[in-house]
Amino acid sequence: MSDFGVYVHVPFCAHRCDYCAFATYADRDYLMDAYVQAVITEIELAKANGLATATSVFFGGGTPSRLGADQLLAILDAIPRSDDAEVTVECNPEDAQLERLVAYRRGGVTRMSFGVQSTQPAVLADLGRRHGTMAHREVSEAVNAAGFRTWNMDLIVGSRAESLEDVARTLNDLLTLEHPPPHISCYALTPEPATSLGRDPARHPDEDETADAYDLVGATLDAHGYEWEEISNWALPAHECRHNHVYWDHGDYVGFGSAAHSHQHGRRYWNVRTPDRYVDLVSSGQSPLGGEEFLDERTQQFERDSLALRTRRGVPVEAFDSLEEIAHLVRVRDGQVTLKENGRLLANQVIVRLRSGD
Repeated sequence: MSDFGVYVHVPFCAHRCDYCAFATYADRDYLMDAYVQAVITEIELAKANGLATATSVFFGGGTPSRLGADQLLAILDAIPRSDDAEVTVECNPEDAQLERLVAYRRGGVTRMSFGVQSTQPAVLADLGRRHGTMAHREVSEAVNAAGFRTWNMDLIVGSRAESLEDVARTLNDLLTLEHPPPHISCYALTPEPATSLGRDPARHPDEDETADAYDLVGATLDAHGYEWEEISNWALPAHECRHNHVYWDHGDYVGFGSAAHSHQHGRRYWNVRTPDRYVDLVSSGQSPLGGEEFLDERTQQFERDSLALRTRRGVPVEAFDSLEEIAHLVRVRDGQVTLKENGRLLANQVIVRLRSGD
């Protein structure tokens, strides 16, 4: 059976971080009960229309842990999934109470992901994060006590308040835990226009400093046995995120909830953005579809190549007419082209030279 993913968008947050441009809201908690019911209704309608069995489920947002555990698990129970399905829930560090994590584990969640971002107080303050500097330790203890075998911590580099020494301290804090996270994601801070960060040019990341921080993360994780998976992801062996690979392999997935995106057989479609409108449409028996597009075969091939190039799998050398101009950014081994370490943050310069993008 081919892998098939289900994504559930939870748009609720206690606080909007300064860098966040996602479809999330800190003032809509009153919609939670109605929203959960609307998502379950949307899933039931999809099942009636032949929804495939999921090999992975991912609750993202927003803050999925903003919902009560019983609410989240009610949604999960409605999703048809294989016996070995990976089920991931994104969780704020401050929501990582043992009782909640135990409920998730007993309810079928197999994997957790925590947005730690940094362990340094000045960096957390600059990002608008509210958890304390010891959150990584509390999370590690709770997630292991709850019985999770695999889990992830997210990091963000590029804050103007962050030095290279801060990055090194954060990595040391994570890697010297009694139970270090077996999967680590690291994202370069991006100043989106509609965010507090984006509206303040003085806080925009310095590209060279961000690149140095990213290189330090990659070298450190490599030295500790983590394998590079994709531009922003590293994992210990056997701890890769199965759901991520559905995206990276240009596979099929269905999204439920407001602003959720789907891709099936070259058709990409998405739901309306706001939870208010989503709930109104679903509860009145209407489709929450916000838009769609159909990808021709050439576009699909370009997307497959672009996504594969971001991973350690890479693409066949035949995907390029010439590698001469990008030889310093890529390596060729056994007929496959992959990004060198110095090419990962410059992936777009390689992608534009793909033959399928001409």
